[in-house]
Amino acid sequence: MRTLILRLALFACVLPAVSAQPSQAQQAKSADPAPIPTQIATAKKVFIANAGGECSPFGDTEFTGGPDLAYNEFFSAVKKWGHFTLLTTPADADLVMEIHFTCPVYLDENKQQVDAQLRLVFLDSKTRILLWAITEHSQSAILQGNRDKEFGFAMARLVRDVKSLVLPAAEQPNANK
Repeated sequence: MRTLILRLALFACVLPAVSAQPSQAQQAKSADPAPIPTQIATAKKVFIANAGGECSPFGDTEFTGGPDLAYNEFFSAVKKWGHFTLLTTPADADLVMEIHFTCPVYLDENKQQVDAQLRLVFLDSKTRILLWAITEHSQSAILQGNRDKEFGFAMARLVRDVKSLVLPAAEQPNANK
């Protein structure tokens, strides 16, 4: 019993000294934002590549629109935005954006689940080197209509991410769009 009391007293004395010191995370300053590659920041002419859609993990059509759904929706959204001139060949492009829609399967509480993902990569048009990548996840849903709606939300977030990356904060019309 006496040993237990001594241990508790020692622990009580050490605890305030340990918790009073700031953690490494608190001591470290937040890093300045890294630069966005020049090719992304200055691009005017863009080629959008379709890296495919692979979202039939259980043999069923998971989303309305087929394998080109992500490409068609993203192309339409970027065209509507009007910031870039969209080209039909990468040869004259300042930047290549490659859209890919995939649905990897994972286990959650012994049930197979689908993690629908929109992945957009930015490639240098001359060297084909990866400059940047963005991934947005679509929330899962049981009903086809709800899956399609969640896909729309994920696509809207992806387009918003692109706008945030490309436009300086002062030029962005409304962050909620």
